[in-house]
Amino acid sequence: MRRKLFKALAISTAMATLFTMGSIGTFAEETETEEYTGDCSDEDTKNGDDIGEKELLIVSFGTSYNDNRQATIGAIEDAEAAAFPEYSVRRGFTSQIIIDKVAERDGKKFDNVGEALDRAVENGVKTLVVQPTHLMNGYEYTDLKDELETYVDQFDQVVLANPLLTTDEDFQAVATAITDATKEYDDGETAIVFMGHGTEADSNSVYAKMQETLTEAGFENYFIGTVEAEPSLEDVLALVAEGDYTKVVLEDLMVVAGDHAHNDMAGDEEDSWKSQFEAAGYEVECILTGLGEIEEIQQLYVAHTQEAMDLLAE
Repeated sequence: MRRKLFKALAISTAMATLFTMGSIGTFAEETETEEYTGDCSDEDTKNGDDIGEKELLIVSFGTSYNDNRQATIGAIEDAEAAAFPEYSVRRGFTSQIIIDKVAERDGKKFDNVGEALDRAVENGVKTLVVQPTHLMNGYEYTDLKDELETYVDQFDQVVLANPLLTTDEDFQAVATAITDATKEYDDGETAIVFMGHGTEADSNSVYAKMQETLTEAGFENYFIGTVEAEPSLEDVLALVAEGDYTKVVLEDLMVVAGDHAHNDMAGDEEDSWKSQFEAAGYEVECILTGLGEIEEIQQLYVAHTQEAMDLLAE
C-alpha cells in the first residue's frame, strides 16, 4: 500500500511543493473590456488527450487579448516544451470570465485548471508538474497549492513549481531582464515606470523589493508602482517629480499586457497612468508588452520548472 506524502521542500530560499501520489476553482477574476484583438483561430489550446504519462501543466490567469496571449503565455509554454520534450505541455487558465469571453467571441475553448487536472487524470498521467506563471507567492498561488493537494491520490507524483519572484536571485534576474529590455530609454531624462497589479496579500512586498533591487543596482531612473495596492500611482508620481525628467515611459510589470495595461496604464481616461503623467507635464510613451515576451523571463520560468522536477523520484 502506498503512503501519501505532502511536504514542502526548500530550494535554496525558495519553496517548491511536492505531492507524492496526488478542481481548481477560478482565482480572483477581473473583467477585460477590449474589443477583438487578433486572430486566434490557429492557436493551440493545449488541451489534447493521449499525451503519455508525464505532463507539464502551465497555469496562468489568462487574457482575452489574443495576440498578447500568444506572445506571452504561449511563448512561456513554448519555451517549456523546448526545454522538456519528454513532457506534454498543457494549459490551464484560472479566470473563468476570460475563458468564457474567448469561447463566446472567438469559438476557442481553453481549459480552466480543474478541467485540466481532470483531463490529466483521464489521460492516465502519472507524473504531473505544475508551473504557475504567477508573479509571486500570493493568494492565487496558495489556492493552487491547496487545490492540488486534493488531487494527491490521482497521480503517482505531483510537484508545484515556484512563481516568478521567489529568491533574491529571481529579483536580480528580473531586474536585469527588464532593464535590458528598456535600456534605450534610460537616458537620464526619462523616468521608466513599471506598473504592477498589486495585492492585499503580504506578498505585495515584492514590488518594494523589486524597486530596492533596481535602485541598489544603479537603475535610479526606474520606478515600480501598482494598480491596486502600494506603491500607488500617487506614490510613483511623487517620486518621479523629485527628478528632472521630461519624459515618462510606462510598461506593465505583469506576464501579459491585458486589460490593466491597455486601460489602467495606457487608456485615454483621465484617471489612467498615461493621462495622469501627461497632466503632470510629462511626455508619455506606453509600451504594451508583457513580461512573458522577454526571453530571459521565459527561461527563468524554465529554471523554476527544472528545480521542481529535481524533486521528483527517479
